[in-house]
Amino acid sequence: MDDAAEIEGAPEGGSRRRGRHLRVPVTAEEGQQIEELAQQTGLSIAAYLRLVGLGYKPRNVVDFDEVQRLVAVNGDLGRMGGLLKLWLTDDAKLDEFKPEEMRRIVRGLLKKIEAGQEELREIAKSVLIARP
Repeated sequence: MDDAAEIEGAPEGGSRRRGRHLRVPVTAEEGQQIEELAQQTGLSIAAYLRLVGLGYKPRNVVDFDEVQRLVAVNGDLGRMGGLLKLWLTDDAKLDEFKPEEMRRIVRGLLKKIEAGQEELREIAKSVLIARP
């Protein structure tokens, strides 16, 4: 599949043979930056430069920092849920608490889990919103 065909708004006809090559001198830093930008959009360097040169604005595939946040919050939620389940299945530990204290603890944990779920939703929205 042609890289250009995957970009929203990219020109049609990405499968035709391109015979003309343009030479663009760049510094080492510029070359590195172009490579990083192409990688962020999921395009080859040639496809990225072609689209940018034709006036299109390729979008990042995903914001990797936000994805890392998603993974961290999801892991926290999983650990919290696992610990809650472990605690609730341990009769000896449950006997240490009065019923009203257990309700308070469980409600507090559920609120933290709900807050984590809301954080996941917010991060997911920021990752999925199209970037200009």
